[in-house]
Amino acid sequence: MKLSFLDRSPRIAVVRLQGLIAPRANGLAGPTLSAAALDPVLERAFGLKRLAAVVLSVNSPGGSPAQSSLIAARIRQLAGAKKVPVIACVEDAAASGGYWLACAADEIVADPTSIIGSIGVISSGFGFEEAIARLGIERRLVTAGEDKSFLDPFRPADPAQQERLRELMAGLHREFIEWVEQRRGGRLRKDGEPLFSGRFWTGRRALELGLVDRLGDLRGEVTRRFGEDAKIVPLGARRPRLPWRLLSGAEGWTPAGAAEGALAAIEARTAWSRLGL
Repeated sequence: MKLSFLDRSPRIAVVRLQGLIAPRANGLAGPTLSAAALDPVLERAFGLKRLAAVVLSVNSPGGSPAQSSLIAARIRQLAGAKKVPVIACVEDAAASGGYWLACAADEIVADPTSIIGSIGVISSGFGFEEAIARLGIERRLVTAGEDKSFLDPFRPADPAQQERLRELMAGLHREFIEWVEQRRGGRLRKDGEPLFSGRFWTGRRALELGLVDRLGDLRGEVTRRFGEDAKIVPLGARRPRLPWRLLSGAEGWTPAGAAEGALAAIEARTAWSRLGL
C-alpha cells in the first residue's frame, strides 16, 4: 500500500477546454468556455502540490475573441507566477479562438487528424427587413447617435456600416496574428501556405507549418515527458445538473430564453460545421 503523504510522483493538472468560447453558458449550445467560469479551474490547476505541468486538453472551434484573449492571458499569468510548463494537447480541433487558447501553451501537441488553424475573424447575421414588410409589421426605432443602430437586422444593409465592420474585424485579426507570432515565434514557417488567411489544416500538415510542435495524444505525452508514475489530475468547470443546465443563461423558461438558447445552439453547430465536424 502506497501512503499518500509519502507519494512524491509528479502531478499533471489537465484542464479540459472543450466547446464554443462565449461570455456565458447556454445549455442548449453544449459546453462553453468563458474567462469567468474557467478562472477557478485554472486557479486549482496551477495551485496543485508537486505540480510538474499543466496540460490543456483543447477541443474548440473558437468563438468570442475577447474571451479567448482573456483566458489565454490568465493562463500565461499563472504559468509565469508558478513557473511550470504548459502543454496543449489538441483533440478534434483547435481552430480560430481554440487555436488562440492552444497558443497560451509553451508547446502544442496534436493528433494527425486534428483540425488546426483558422486564424481569422468572422461575423455573420441575418436581414429581416423584407420579411417584416411582407407580414405588415412596422419597425419603430428611435436613437440618439447615428451609429447606435449599427447593423440593425430589421433595416437594409448600409455599405458604410459594412465597411466599418470590416475595419473592426481587421483590427481583431491583427491582434490574433500578433498573438500567434508572439507565442510561436520562429517556429512558424511562413514561406509555405498563407498561415493567417483563415485556412485550417490537419495536425500532420500543421506540424510541417510550425503551428504545432509534435504529433501525439495527452496520455502519451504525459508518459513521455514525466514517466509512468506521473499522476494525472483532471479538472474542469462544474456543469449544473439537469434541468438547470438547459435553463442556464435564463431566469427559468421564457420564450425569449428558449429562442436565445436555440440561436446559441445554431451558432455552436455552425462553428463546428465550418470545420467539417
